[in-house]
Amino acid sequence: MDNSLKQRNNARRMRVFRVRKKIQGTAERPRLTVSKTNQHIYAQLIDDQKGVTLAGVGTLSKNNQKTEFNKKSKNSARKVGTQIAQMAKGMNLNEVIFDRGRHKFHGVIAELANAAREAGLQF
Repeated sequence: MDNSLKQRNNARRMRVFRVRKKIQGTAERPRLTVSKTNQHIYAQLIDDQKGVTLAGVGTLSKNNQKTEFNKKSKNSARKVGTQIAQMAKGMNLNEVIFDRGRHKFHGVIAELANAAREAGLQF
């Protein structure tokens, strides 16, 4: 692997660790982590104390596959944000800790977060 690729991958990994070292999800207040690829966006609720994923949804989920929300866009991010908030409400969770990972709070990440807030999650 080229040295510049190693440096770029290392920088990405360090950005993730820099953000995640400050936050810790619990059973009462899980971590809402957002990840994205070039084509899709995903959100998960994670209990870090037990190391368990409580709920997860994304553009590749079964209820989004055959709709217009099957690709990464701001509309899809809004839909995923409301879906993860509904899942959290179904588990009687009102508060979460938002984990943006290595991504800036901008674009589809911000849309997902704002939709989750509008649907009733507090963070």
